[in-house]
Amino acid sequence: MTNTISKLNKCRLEQKNPVIFSFFSGSGFLDLGFENEGYEVAFVNEISQSFLDAYKYSRAKMDMPEPKYGYYNFDINDFLNGRKKDLQKLVDKTQSEGSLVGFIGGPPCPDFSIAGKNKGGEGVNGKLSLAYIDLIVDVMPDFFLFENVKGLWSTARHRAFYEELKAKLKKAGYSTTERLCNALEFGVPQDRERILMVGIKNGILRENVAVSGEITAFPWTKFATHNADEIKGMQWSITNDFGENIDLTIDETMTPLTVQFWFERNDVDNHPNSKAHFIPRSGIDKMRTVSEGDVSRKSYKRLHRHRYSPTAAYGNNEVHLHPYKERRISAAEAMAIQSLPKEFELPQTMTLTDMFKTIGNGVPFLLSDGIAKTIRYFLEDNICNE
Repeated sequence: MTNTISKLNKCRLEQKNPVIFSFFSGSGFLDLGFENEGYEVAFVNEISQSFLDAYKYSRAKMDMPEPKYGYYNFDINDFLNGRKKDLQKLVDKTQSEGSLVGFIGGPPCPDFSIAGKNKGGEGVNGKLSLAYIDLIVDVMPDFFLFENVKGLWSTARHRAFYEELKAKLKKAGYSTTERLCNALEFGVPQDRERILMVGIKNGILRENVAVSGEITAFPWTKFATHNADEIKGMQWSITNDFGENIDLTIDETMTPLTVQFWFERNDVDNHPNSKAHFIPRSGIDKMRTVSEGDVSRKSYKRLHRHRYSPTAAYGNNEVHLHPYKERRISAAEAMAIQSLPKEFELPQTMTLTDMFKTIGNGVPFLLSDGIAKTIRYFLEDNICNE
């Protein structure tokens, strides 16, 4: 018994803050959640120069430090080829200094999305998921996070590709755990499902934490604040005539998940990106016919002020309308729906198309914060430093 306690104490030796290498970073929503939980984001890679510029801009506005190892505007495949040695040196250096290294990233997902290209692993974007997994297997960080759309996990032919990725990871010496998470569970005012997979090197895990490459007791919901099924089952407002002055009282537990709550919380009318919204050359008459809360159509979905938003996806001609104003939502409002801090802003020089693309691609801040907290909690209790 004494030996068991002694070993457990060694496994809980205080670690330095884990160091993150971020891929497919976009404008940094996922990274921001990890930073908020004490991780050090030391390496940032994003192929879109516009998104990378926005990443730098937002961090400067929030007075946050630049990544120690810098920004990289490359295709991830570059790190599988000529730049792999440089990346490996940075990872080895960080580990030699006593820090755990984590790779985090959500490869572009239209090829696995039913609403997108749906080309699977053979699509251009689908191949990026394989490249990310190959990079993990080649460089061997201590842990990783892989984020993607529900379709990769729930669609039969895409699921086969996903299982191939997992098999590669397990063969390389990782144990994994996965869950289909809804952003609602972490207080995000948005019905957004994503598959999340966490992997940890077997060599640093305590005994009996994983069986046959599967982590058996990962606390996925420990820091969740809501149950998604219960939230969806509440008596939300359905639709109201557009422009109607709604005097509605809802349960106080529901209020923090509403669009209006987050509009007010982020003071969207006075946000630097409040004027950043598309002005249609046509379609105004069509806008007026859409009831508040009618999100049944593929496009021209009007949000309801007293309900959460559908998935913040602004590509493929999907248009989200302001609940009670005669226009599309602004970038400031979209970022509020992504639960970002009100201090977060995008550069005024960024095109509207790029603004809404990077917002829609990003992991909601409260979801990323909750997952970062969950990973850290698990690592602190289940990693051996002997």
